[in-house]
Amino acid sequence: MIPVLLIEDEERIAAFVTKGMAAEGIAVTTAGTGAEGVGLAMTGAFELVILDLGLPDADGFDVLARIRRQNAHLPVIILTARSSAQDTVEGLTSGADDYMPKPFRFAELLARVRLRLRPGAPAPEPTDSVLRHGDLELDPASHTARVDGRTVALSAREFALAEEFLRSPGQVLSREQLLDGAWGEDFESGSNVVDVYVRYLRAKIGAERILTVRGLGYRLAGEDELSG
Repeated sequence: MIPVLLIEDEERIAAFVTKGMAAEGIAVTTAGTGAEGVGLAMTGAFELVILDLGLPDADGFDVLARIRRQNAHLPVIILTARSSAQDTVEGLTSGADDYMPKPFRFAELLARVRLRLRPGAPAPEPTDSVLRHGDLELDPASHTARVDGRTVALSAREFALAEEFLRSPGQVLSREQLLDGAWGEDFESGSNVVDVYVRYLRAKIGAERILTVRGLGYRLAGEDELSG
């Protein structure tokens, strides 16, 4: 497994990231303080660092500076609730390779981690990023949704939920999978938020497009099921 260091004092977030990364072949070691994080980062045992700025013993920017003085090439992704433009600029100009605000979606964090773990890889060829399932289309780049050619206004959360369905066509998605994908760490397990937003989404794209699989979760209806 690929070794990654997470410097994060919030146990819930640390556990969430550790569990998700493990399923993707990435072994996360956590440090709850800046001092511990710097010490681990300097061992040379890790291929990437995920760094929170709000640590109990140090400002994350100071931790970043200490890491950079010892290792100028170790990839560092800042993951923080401090999302102002000033903080983002300071983080990137201080040596961070990426800057991601909380709350976050795990899928996006994973994509950024994977990108930084292979800095020498060639850039992918441009592709059509629009997701399609029958006459339902989502364009993540422009954050637009269309049903049968008609633009449908979706909230950010509704769009994220629809995107989870279109990235797994025909697959039954459990409520936990949908929470992890569309809500990231910003959710309370055991709540009915998924059911509520599935209802919202059905009202906008058509109730027949999202099927309930009793006891398991939800899935997108196939074209043959819609036409029938």
